[in-house]
Amino acid sequence: MKLLHHFGKYVLLMKRAFGRPEKYTIYYRQSITEINSLGIGSLGIAAIISVFMGAVITIQSSFNFTSAWIPLYAVGLATRQGIILEFAPTIISLILAGKVGSSIASEIGTMRVTEQIDALEVMGINSASYLIMPKVLAAVFINPFIILISMFLGIFGGWLFGILTGVVSSYEYIYGIQYQFKPFGVTYALIKTVVFAFIITSVSAYHGYYTNGGALEVGRSSTKAVVYSNILILVFNFLLTQLLMS
Repeated sequence: MKLLHHFGKYVLLMKRAFGRPEKYTIYYRQSITEINSLGIGSLGIAAIISVFMGAVITIQSSFNFTSAWIPLYAVGLATRQGIILEFAPTIISLILAGKVGSSIASEIGTMRVTEQIDALEVMGINSASYLIMPKVLAAVFINPFIILISMFLGIFGGWLFGILTGVVSSYEYIYGIQYQFKPFGVTYALIKTVVFAFIITSVSAYHGYYTNGGALEVGRSSTKAVVYSNILILVFNFLLTQLLMS
């Protein structure tokens, strides 16, 4: 029953959040600000992790493909598939849930306990729409670009460190990443990314918006936002994989 209670509150909050804005120009400017804060601000950590994860996948693949029946270009193929289908959209989204989700929950939660949200309501502003909708729209717009960059850097990191460590040649690696490439894999990854972006921002905003108490409760709301966002990302990752890849 508690789960249904929270689900109902979440649905009602999202209905309010996506209500008609009072002034479109304000929401547009706020969305641009959120794109810079939530998206551009997360690009650095996503890039570093992508490069080194691509390197790790390449090196591990080369050491595990010990059979003479497995061609060397399979290293590039395994790296491409791992990065595009799972690592970039899912693992990076889990990392963003920790960084972006905690930030959103803390920001909105602090506004709740300091009565700033109540002040917005007194002024006749739809606080849910003003605080949540720009964040959701910004994440849904910018996260696919972050994931595309992550894909490129992951594959590039595999190529670079594969050559530097001597586990695979440039020709074999590039041939592997081109071998039987299906563009739908990228489409599949971006669909997942959009869903994950909505989950991260909306769930984190929900926990922040309904924070009660003081600074201690803000921290708890931030922790809950990250935990539940990660759980939902994993659940929807399974469901979307079943739906799109079957």
